Amino acid sequence: MTVTFSDRTAAGQALADRLLCYAGRGDVVVMALVRGGVPVAAEVARALRAPLELLIVRKLPMPGRPEVALGAIAGGGAMYVDPHLVADAGVTPEQLESIVAAESVELIRRHAMYSARPTLPAEGRTVIVIDDCLVTGASMCAALKTLRSAKPAWVVAAVPVGPADGEDRIGTVADEFVCVVNPPGFHDARQYYADFSPVADDAVRELLARHPDQQPPSTD
Repeated sequence: MTVTFSDRTAAGQALADRLLCYAGRGDVVVMALVRGGVPVAAEVARALRAPLELLIVRKLPMPGRPEVALGAIAGGGAMYVDPHLVADAGVTPEQLESIVAAESVELIRRHAMYSARPTLPAEGRTVIVIDDCLVTGASMCAALKTLRSAKPAWVVAAVPVGPADGEDRIGTVADEFVCVVNPPGFHDARQYYADFSPVADDAVRELLARHPDQQPPSTD
């Protein structure tokens, strides 16, 4: 078994080292994919002295293999579906519609849970979008499609670990792709974390409470 990071906190510290060119800039906002991306993004935001925001995305699990994402949905109606995976898995349009409906309920629940938190507008800012890994790219692509509607000036997709073709999977929905470890043959992030246990909602709230206020550093 290959282990690169002890946990998501360590992964965030390693990712932060690759993003130091954005440290101390008043236009930078770090956005975490909920929930696994939050511990990683919290370390990056701390290192860059940047505000921490959330992007809420739900994977669309493959029937019988929930660890495999057929795609993902995000706020504002954004959806990304991998047609090749859907075809290979033999998922019918009716099955896909049922999966989307079920995950939409959880998406709404999470939006309600975090909606009271103040947010910064993304328009005109440099936004660094972070998850704990990239496998199919579905969650990241759905999140970035949502974010683009807010008109950020520059979008960075950043993960600690992903496949060698991760940048190609993201495509043009990001302006820049940063990945600490991208081994050939990558398919399971759990191989690269000693602790990859699920992140609870309470842990997300605790990390957000620990982070400084939402105001970006002064550019004066």
